[in-house]
Amino acid sequence: MALDQSFVGRTYPPTDPYEVGREKIREFAEAVGDTHPAYIDPEAAKALGYSDVIAPPTFVFSITFKAAGQVVRDPQLGLDYSRVVHGDQKFTYRRPVRAGDRLTVTSTIEAIKSMAGNDIVDVRGEVHDEAGEHVVTAWTKLVARAAEEG
Repeated sequence: MALDQSFVGRTYPPTDPYEVGREKIREFAEAVGDTHPAYIDPEAAKALGYSDVIAPPTFVFSITFKAAGQVVRDPQLGLDYSRVVHGDQKFTYRRPVRAGDRLTVTSTIEAIKSMAGNDIVDVRGEVHDEAGEHVVTAWTKLVARAAEEG
């Protein structure tokens, strides 16, 4: 059954702050195989004009995807998470994420589509620091696969 289009535009409350740590950035950079010095060495980051190490561009996926969980768990929406796969991801940055940032994410459903029995939900996550500065916008596409017949 197709998801209710009236959910398009629904915004969920901001998440609790997530404190970005140097070690989390280093671990993430190593996990994705990107060991740019600005991600692991505070002095290298400072030489590039940053106050501390910065995170690789896809680092915020972990917090924005978790925030999109508010959408997934919304019982009124009725999305079957057991059938959900991650369809796409993109980011638009105002500035890099830095160690020491305390970030919140506000998720909004931007689109709901049904294609070949699959439900597709586009979620926009607006990431702000504790001063209210916009850091990055992340778009996550969730695809709930159609139930198999039989």
